[in-house]
Amino acid sequence: MSPRRKPTCAAILIAVVLPEHGTAAAATGLDGAALSWPWALPFIGILLSIAAGPLLLATLWHRHYPTISAGWAALLLLALALWHGPSIAWAAFVRAVLAEYLSFIVVLFALYVVAGGIRVTGTLRGTPLANTGLLALGTAMASVVGTTGAAMILIRPLLRANAGRRHNLHVVVFFILLVANIGGALSPLGDPPLFVGFLRGIDFFWPARHLWMQTAVTAALVLGMFLLVDLWLARGDRPNARASDHRRDPIRVKGGINFVLIGLIIACLLLSAAWRPEIGFSIFGTWVALQNLVRDAALVLIAVLSLWLTPEEHRRANGFSWEPMREVAILFAGIFVTIIPVLAALEAGPRGLFAALLRVITHPDGTPNEAAYFWLTGGLSAFLDNAPTYLVFFELAGGDPQALMGPLAGTLAAISLGSVYMGALTYVGNAPNLMVYAIATENGVKMPSFFGYLFWASLVLLPIFALLTLLPIAPILRLS
Repeated sequence: MSPRRKPTCAAILIAVVLPEHGTAAAATGLDGAALSWPWALPFIGILLSIAAGPLLLATLWHRHYPTISAGWAALLLLALALWHGPSIAWAAFVRAVLAEYLSFIVVLFALYVVAGGIRVTGTLRGTPLANTGLLALGTAMASVVGTTGAAMILIRPLLRANAGRRHNLHVVVFFILLVANIGGALSPLGDPPLFVGFLRGIDFFWPARHLWMQTAVTAALVLGMFLLVDLWLARGDRPNARASDHRRDPIRVKGGINFVLIGLIIACLLLSAAWRPEIGFSIFGTWVALQNLVRDAALVLIAVLSLWLTPEEHRRANGFSWEPMREVAILFAGIFVTIIPVLAALEAGPRGLFAALLRVITHPDGTPNEAAYFWLTGGLSAFLDNAPTYLVFFELAGGDPQALMGPLAGTLAAISLGSVYMGALTYVGNAPNLMVYAIATENGVKMPSFFGYLFWASLVLLPIFALLTLLPIAPILRLS
């Protein structure tokens, strides 16, 4: 199969900044091959804090989670300074902030503000068919406006539609699975890992041409499962639903200027990928490119324009507040810092901490083990940021986009699907997951704990992922 030439005009999504000048090791001097497992303890600590804090010490957690997140990050940086020197610790911190976290959070901020100004009014009742339709719509939207954009536009209308139901937790869980993750698998503008691939030379339309069958099968199975669950749980809600049957207001969308602003956000990301003047400066080994600075400034300006141009009552009616954005920004700041040695060890490949795991991605005859790529990329993406995890396995597979779109297309499909799909397995696997969790919790939905969500997401998704790997239709699904 001959790869098609990459188009010059395509919309790009969110939540990722690809380091443009070398690996983390080259930029910071941190040798991943020399790092042993204790270096992962701060990262494990912040994940366990996110998992157990709201469950065991809810009041303490919600009051002090900024301090807890900062404490784990400070512990990691202090250890780096003591063992590897202050200069390496500082360079690693600067890289995590400037090359990865800053633009990541700026894009999330812009989408959160702009989508928060879109108000859907009218009678939205959370019937099983209506809920399934909204989830299907969000799944389709995710590859057009990104998982963050689709999630932020639809989560509040979905919560309002199901506010009067006795059981509504499952609706949010399936929303995260479909809209915040699986739906973003068909274009670089859908999910950050595919954007990484696009910047590395993968054809813009390659995911749509090669992953549509897997995504259609996966989304259909998850939607079917949701419909069955929702029909079962809705039995006790029907009397309440019938009480408002006589009142049917038409559906209207207000704050339409924000759709134009979402288009501008996508255009900013596109231009930053297409315009490369090779102008910038280095800060402690981290290259700061001009196009990234221009993009981030433009995104902040777009968010300010949304606040200025959108009537305040739209956000007030949406129940808009800054707390979900604040929580995501603070917790992911700690995650991006504490993940530094974990990603460095992954970059070290067979010389690093994960050598035993990485050996299983190659068959004895030297050919890639596509199923192993799928499960390892996905399993790590569930707990690490899925964009750099995608990049690590992309490079382990050779890093040649022409080969990966040609004879190694199955390997690229496995890496792409693993990173996008399995980001749904935990709240921290993909940024919109935690944001949806925070909004739902703020609106009174008793969301499951970190491990509770992991259990339910795994119960739904892992059997489907096993089908992708094992069934004899693998020539279609390209994963065995």
